[in-house]
Amino acid sequence: MNSHANSGIKPKSHKEGVIASLRARGVPVHYQPQKNLLQNRIILVTGASDGIGREAALTYADYGASVILIGRNEEKLKSVAQEIEAAGGIPAPWYTLDLLTCTPAVCQELAHRISAHYPRLDGVLHNAGLLGEVRPMDEQDPDIWQQVMQVNVNGTFFLTQALLPLLLKSESGSLVFTSSSVGREGRANWGAYAVSKFATEGMMQVLAEEYQSRHLRVNCINPGGTRTKMRASAFPSEDPQKLKTPADIMPLYLWLMGDDSRRKTGMTFDAQPGRKPGISQ
Repeated sequence: MNSHANSGIKPKSHKEGVIASLRARGVPVHYQPQKNLLQNRIILVTGASDGIGREAALTYADYGASVILIGRNEEKLKSVAQEIEAAGGIPAPWYTLDLLTCTPAVCQELAHRISAHYPRLDGVLHNAGLLGEVRPMDEQDPDIWQQVMQVNVNGTFFLTQALLPLLLKSESGSLVFTSSSVGREGRANWGAYAVSKFATEGMMQVLAEEYQSRHLRVNCINPGGTRTKMRASAFPSEDPQKLKTPADIMPLYLWLMGDDSRRKTGMTFDAQPGRKPGISQ
């Protein structure tokens, strides 16, 4: 674990006046979260060093949460932690974890280290993921296929299983997985990634039913086409300026981590409802 002392800099908003149109099931059409929405909540974010995970970590901290950063790149995690402190947020510890090589034992050890500093987890955002190859099934590299399954399914399951005891100590826990439109309806050339996201949706549904009588809700987010490195890799010819930024889609990420979504479980939500899947024209 690594962290730094609070810099004492006066808080300033990472994203002021967040308003969004969220027409997914049960989400208010216009959602403007209270500034203290996540006060006293402890939220762990995987893939926190880049893209959507980084933005989510910064946003959660800006709305009062104690954020725990998980990722592969220590320098990038350190940078996110410093940015949180510079904005007046609660100092954020970071832990390095590579889902590609992690084992159940590694994840249990990480959970043990976290539990030494935190009494519970109020939220977990599984944002880390691997794209793999966008090509027909008969051209999929079996080794890359296994890597995608390890990161998006196996490693995510190992970490979830290890963190469940901490989540169940919360009076209002929220476990959020990252899905995709190709995890609901198969699409040509999306191979391992699509199959892994079908598995993600299934894992969410199983967990939601298993814990529906406990203080833990489990849901999925489909971010939609967003300006990230993974998106650029999947659609290299796409103009990124036509895509939403990670900051643009944060309202749904906030809603699912706050008490406003307390009665929602076993559901999958679109951060960009109404957007058609595929390349932006």
